[in-house]
Amino acid sequence: MLVLVDLDDTLCNTWEAAKWSVLRLFPHLLRKRKFRAMAYILTQRYRELEQSKELHVLDLDGLMERFMTRVYSRVSEEDLGEMLAIVDRTFFSNLRLYPDARPFLDGLKGMGAKLVMITDSSSYWQRKKLEYLGIKDYFDEIIISGETGRSKLENYNFVLARKKFPREEEVYVVGDRDDTDMRGGKAIGATTIMVRRGYFKGIHPRYADFVVKDLLEALEVIKREHEKRAQA
Repeated sequence: MLVLVDLDDTLCNTWEAAKWSVLRLFPHLLRKRKFRAMAYILTQRYRELEQSKELHVLDLDGLMERFMTRVYSRVSEEDLGEMLAIVDRTFFSNLRLYPDARPFLDGLKGMGAKLVMITDSSSYWQRKKLEYLGIKDYFDEIIISGETGRSKLENYNFVLARKKFPREEEVYVVGDRDDTDMRGGKAIGATTIMVRRGYFKGIHPRYADFVVKDLLEALEVIKREHEKRAQA
């Protein structure tokens, strides 16, 4: 059995931690009179970046830099450095594993599953998260878009994961985003399980075989599907 698992907003509260970072940044932007930046955030214009393949290989610091240069033609290194320090410090002080993450991973390991992490963002940022959260050793392989140069808006990283474990006939993909995790899973013939939480929880899925409320329910789906295959 092969299970491909997303990180952000599937195993940990990335969107919530990022929101706290933005809130902590507001007093700094106000003090620096960066009103255009505040308006950009408040009007949610950052949503225009969701489908950018390039931005999916950047970390939060890189996104912040792109965001500021998008709003202002020039940003001083001092201003940018101050903002990045606030964002980084606040983000990691609020980053948490979801309570069901370890039971989910332990349950899969107990079933003898091969686990592959497939995640977008930079190598440094995602590996720092995995170390901080203490879950790196659960995974037999870690595929990060910042290392492959290809985001999950493409199928490349899913195909790559499949090629690394060619003997595993039973494949599942668990994630929170339909147009990346679920679509990528469908491209390799996997059973796709979408967890409704985080930034994309309100999106109606097109590619999910199952939609669940949490990882414990996802684990039950995998157990049930595995038993069906064994009896077939």
